[in-house]
Amino acid sequence: MQSQHLKPELIVMLTHHDQTVPDALELFERMKDYPITHWGFKDVGLPPKEMQRVATAMKDAGKITFLEVVSLSEEEGLRGARLAVEAGFDILMGTVFYPSIGDYLKDKPVRYYPFPGHVHSHPSILDGEIDEIVAHACELEAYGVHGLDLLTYRYNGEASRLLKQVVQATNIPIVSAGSIASFERITEVWDSGAWGFTIGSAFFERQFVPNGSLEENVLAVCNWLQKQ
Repeated sequence: MQSQHLKPELIVMLTHHDQTVPDALELFERMKDYPITHWGFKDVGLPPKEMQRVATAMKDAGKITFLEVVSLSEEEGLRGARLAVEAGFDILMGTVFYPSIGDYLKDKPVRYYPFPGHVHSHPSILDGEIDEIVAHACELEAYGVHGLDLLTYRYNGEASRLLKQVVQATNIPIVSAGSIASFERITEVWDSGAWGFTIGSAFFERQFVPNGSLEENVLAVCNWLQKQ
C-alpha cells in the first residue's frame, strides 16, 4: 500500500439490507475480542430496548458505538437522535440534516455525522453534482456537525472523485458508508484520506471470503488492513 494517508478505521455494522440483524448481540459477543474498535448498527430491525442492550454490550467491551439512521424525514431523524441519546451511543450517523436534529444534539454527548448531498430512496441513493455535494459538506461543517456520513458508493456519478473532493474540502472525519464489498473499494477509501468506512451487508453476504463464515469475513478485512 503506497498511500500516504492514515489507515482508515473499519466500522463493523451488524446490519443486512439496511436493517439490524436479529442476532446482533450474539454476533457481537462472538467477535468482541477482535482488534476492531468501532461497531454499530441501524435504527431499524430491533426494538429500542434490545438496541440499548447491544449498545451497552459494545460500550462495556470498550468499543466506540455508531447508530446509523437511513430514514429520510425530519421526524424519523429526530426519533433516531433520541434513540442514540437514550441508548448511549457515541455517534449518530446518517439522517438527512435538519437544524432541529443538530439543535437537539448540541448539548448531548452524542456526536452527529449526517449525510451530505441529496439522499433519497431506499436503499439510499446520493445524487447531484460533485461541487454541490462538496458545498453542502462544507455548510454542514460550518454549522458544527462533528463528521459526515458520505454515501460514496451509492452515488450515481464518479464515486472515488466525490470522496476525495469531500475529504479535501473539509476538516472533520468523513465516513464512507454503503456498498463497500471489495478490497479495491477499501483501497480507494484509504487513498482518499477518509477517516473511516462501514461494512455491513458485504460481511453477511461473504463478499471477502466467499466460503467463509461471518467471522472469517470480518477477520479477513481486519487482517488485510493490519498487513498493509
